[in-house]
Amino acid sequence: MSLKIGIVGLPNVGKSTLFKALTKNPVDINNYPFCTIEPNVGIVKVPDERLQKLAKMSESAKIVPAVVEFVDIAGIVKGASEGEGLGNKFLANIREVDAIAQVVRVFENEKITHVNNKIDPIGDIEVINTELILADLETVTKTEARVEKEVRGNKKGADKQLEIVRKVKMALESGKLANETEEIQEMLNSPAGDENGKIIIREMSLLTMKPFLYVYNVADACPVKSDEIGALSAQFNGVNQKLADELENRPHVKLDIKIEEELIDMSEEEKAELGLNSHINDLIIKAYDLLGLMTFLTTGKDESRAWTVKKGATAPEAGAAIHTDFQEKFIRADVIFWDKLLEIGSWGKAKELGVIKTVGKEYVMHDGEVVEFKV
Repeated sequence: MSLKIGIVGLPNVGKSTLFKALTKNPVDINNYPFCTIEPNVGIVKVPDERLQKLAKMSESAKIVPAVVEFVDIAGIVKGASEGEGLGNKFLANIREVDAIAQVVRVFENEKITHVNNKIDPIGDIEVINTELILADLETVTKTEARVEKEVRGNKKGADKQLEIVRKVKMALESGKLANETEEIQEMLNSPAGDENGKIIIREMSLLTMKPFLYVYNVADACPVKSDEIGALSAQFNGVNQKLADELENRPHVKLDIKIEEELIDMSEEEKAELGLNSHINDLIIKAYDLLGLMTFLTTGKDESRAWTVKKGATAPEAGAAIHTDFQEKFIRADVIFWDKLLEIGSWGKAKELGVIKTVGKEYVMHDGEVVEFKV
């Protein structure tokens, strides 16, 4: 399955620099609002050391990692829901992503312009979230009017849909994100949840129903010089700093985004000399966790590959990530955890030893399992 994450935030908080650090692609980065107009799109490999080890064991001709698509979306400002700044373009772009990575400026640097002329992380989050809530309220209000007509026309399931729409509207009007409505989340995540309710939620495609991951930009260093080891190390330790509880309690990662950009051009020797390790992969790993995703693996002479599926996927559902035939014509699957396979040394030997498990249609897959499907 493909995964698309939108990078959003106020202008000049480090969105495009983060995009560059993630994708290793040059982008237009300047010290003024709305530097990004059209969204930049980049494909990022999901870090997974297991693939390298399996490929070496299998002598695979190629390695195919899972990937995430990151979209650097234009900065949003107060009034975006009414078209201010690049509001309408921003909102259209964000509807297309699976999750939102909201970059929040925490660092102080008078040389870097802040759109509101002050550093206020909590206030910045409220600006972005309020604009998304207002945009969703417009969508929900239109949907409510439509579903009310359907109720009057005795359309089957419309009464339940109207109930769901009004609960979402009430949450938004109280200043909550739609994804903070526990009853709605329970309905969406439960197999027994009302199908009509699930349908209307999907139809509305609400911005605030998407998972949010906050990226706290904890510092914005001057360009790194290799002789500034002490200052640089102290600065990079910003990723470990304790922030206000209201920030810490949100799903988040802390990054020194400017230094992450500088690390792109450093050799491994330079990084070792400075005692620096990139934290950029924390964002990808956290996003996977937030979206409830996991990875299973396949390996052989042709390739070793990582496949992304939802946690809780059955063996046939996982097979569909490779080809729909693997779900529709599923007979069984052979599975073994990657580390056990490496310990034994080969698939053939693992089979001889009887440690490969044969599973059926009801088997729930686990992260890190190596699989062969039988159809």
